[in-house]
Amino acid sequence: MLNPEPLDLAALQPDEAAARIAGHSALRATPFRFPDPASLPRRQWLMGHWLLRGEVTAIIAPGGTGKSTIGNTIALSLASGQPLLGKPIHRGPQAVWIFNLEDGPDELNRQLSAACAYHGIGPADCGDRLHLDSGLVQPLCTASEDRDGFTLAEEVFAQLAATIRERGIATVIVDPFVSSHAVRESSNEAIDAITKRWKRLAQETGSAIVLVHHTRKLGGREVTAEDGRGAVALRDAARVVLPINPMGDKEAEELGIVNPQERRSLVRIDTGKANRAPPDAATWIKLESQSLDNGDGLEPSDFVGVATLWEKPDVFHGLTTWHLYMVQQGLPTGDWRESVQAKDWVGHLVARVAGLSADTDRGRIKAILRTWRKNGALAVEHRTLNGRDVPFVIVGKPVDPSEIGSRPHLATCGAESAEGAGADP
Repeated sequence: MLNPEPLDLAALQPDEAAARIAGHSALRATPFRFPDPASLPRRQWLMGHWLLRGEVTAIIAPGGTGKSTIGNTIALSLASGQPLLGKPIHRGPQAVWIFNLEDGPDELNRQLSAACAYHGIGPADCGDRLHLDSGLVQPLCTASEDRDGFTLAEEVFAQLAATIRERGIATVIVDPFVSSHAVRESSNEAIDAITKRWKRLAQETGSAIVLVHHTRKLGGREVTAEDGRGAVALRDAARVVLPINPMGDKEAEELGIVNPQERRSLVRIDTGKANRAPPDAATWIKLESQSLDNGDGLEPSDFVGVATLWEKPDVFHGLTTWHLYMVQQGLPTGDWRESVQAKDWVGHLVARVAGLSADTDRGRIKAILRTWRKNGALAVEHRTLNGRDVPFVIVGKPVDPSEIGSRPHLATCGAESAEGAGADP
């Protein structure tokens, strides 16, 4: 007799899901019963669209981008119920288990204590929901390999499941994934089996599993969901993949970030793969330094990196249609070139109108000009000078003066030199 009910593990309680998985050994076809869509249980998201009960999330990043530091703040967000990284904690405070396989207990305590101090999180906020273990003290090996092939360590997964149920843990962060097994990273067969076994653990226990993974060598280009080191099976089996990238030179220039140290402290989390939800906008993180205040007068205190949410500035902050109108009014008064190297670069006109610097704000001005070109407000006209083709910037679609409204206040918009670009509308 066919089972009339589909095996929807995500909709079951953890114990029931485990029993159904254990007893679902015979292969058989299950008829689709056309349920009312409104009656189907909602997906159990725990933190934004990053963590989902019963699924695996992969965090993929190169070294030095703060993936472990970010993982600590994710854990604090869950345990405290506070959206420290801007992602809603949909179901309130949840128990979380960080299993770090690279650092010893003292260093892990420093890292998590620094994050707690920076964000103002204490025992009263987390209760008994925060768990932290070192793989140097308590090794974790979920699979091994020899000449005959690889073997999953089912006893290890059974112990993990028992602890997750006993502690009511909603999320397990394994950092890094490569240290949690002893098989070749390049073996798709083995990595696929390990990742799917983690996913089965997630479904058995109703938890979200986070596997932190390194990237392969990228030659300076940005990380995507495709760039995990070794086999692609981890990326394929995970339902959410979060690539982490440091801020690039071009983006830093646009935002006027000229200090290399500040630029290196800024990283971006993208949703590289989101099979269970629409892709989120990028989340920017700033890696700050927090003192532990553990110095004794002879030796200075330790400083530890912590992750905090960073709001990316808008290149058009403080600018209005009035500024675009004034630039258009100023274009016929001179021959403004498109080339940033030219003495009469059009960026000088924009700088004068907007109260910016054509030198220190060059990247931002270039971004503003690109946008105005793209939306047709500015255009390029090619002229022949001394036998050379030279592009000049001209008015594209003129701004309707009736759409401008009142002139922006100089003190807030920084347009103290705008008078030189033309008359008031």
